[in-house]
Amino acid sequence: QVTLAESGGGAVQAGDSLRLSCAASGGSFKDYAMGWFRQAPGKEREFVAALSWSGLSTYYADSVKGRFTISRDNAKNLVYLQMNNLKPEDTAVYYCAADQAASKLRVGPHDDLDAWGQGTLVTVSS
Repeated sequence: QVTLAESGGGAVQAGDSLRLSCAASGGSFKDYAMGWFRQAPGKEREFVAALSWSGLSTYYADSVKGRFTISRDNAKNLVYLQMNNLKPEDTAVYYCAADQAASKLRVGPHDDLDAWGQGTLVTVSS
């Protein structure tokens, strides 16, 4: 079973960029599709982005399409979320997740994904 740990969150201004990282350990990283989710204060967790084990297929929520890029480095067991042109509505705790099915990351059910990280806070001020 893979274990995930996010890093890279912080407080930025609107229009700034930030890159989140998720380090995987304890499992075969290449077996997993990877995804990012976020949960804003008082709101439900939502899907942000996902990519296949090869990195060749990527999927994005409409709200971040064109601004966020998900990528992975299978040699380093890392997955990234590059966030550009950040907006105050991007403020949330961002979670990394893994599952053997990319489709499950995209459409759920999300409650029983193979692994979740502990989250990293991103705060965007106007």
